[in-house]
Amino acid sequence: MSEHEHGREGDAEVRRAILAAVDRLAPEFAGSGLDELEVESGELLVRLARPRAAVAAPPAPSPAPMSESTPASPYGEPQPGRRFVTAPLTGVWYSAPSPGARPYVTEGSEIAAGQVIGLIEAMKLFNEIKSDAGGIVTRILVESGTLVKRQQPVLEIDPR
Repeated sequence: MSEHEHGREGDAEVRRAILAAVDRLAPEFAGSGLDELEVESGELLVRLARPRAAVAAPPAPSPAPMSESTPASPYGEPQPGRRFVTAPLTGVWYSAPSPGARPYVTEGSEIAAGQVIGLIEAMKLFNEIKSDAGGIVTRILVESGTLVKRQQPVLEIDPR
């Protein structure tokens, strides 16, 4: 293996470690009431922060304990005959290619499988997020600029 290939493999390992750390810390951070959390372990540094412009919401009631096999979703289940399109990675969701630009999709838009529906910024990289199914967008479940977790629903669609 060349030094260049070894470097790319090492970068991928660091990315996986950071995303795994964010996946473990984000639920605790969300319910903590903290504005910022920074964890350092060796060369790994993970910092979670709430958007400064966000209005503080009243504390949510504590959810009932759930088993590991049935994760809670604040979105519930999709409406009958509909399905969720989920985030493939953890990061900050953007619904448009740049501030002030038209969003990739809006409620009522018809989308095709493989169509770009948004961007997720992770580790200072913007990743195009593509729908894994086609249909009509019935609900947009996340606001632009908010943190989304891997497998979190971002859209609800009516497949056609």
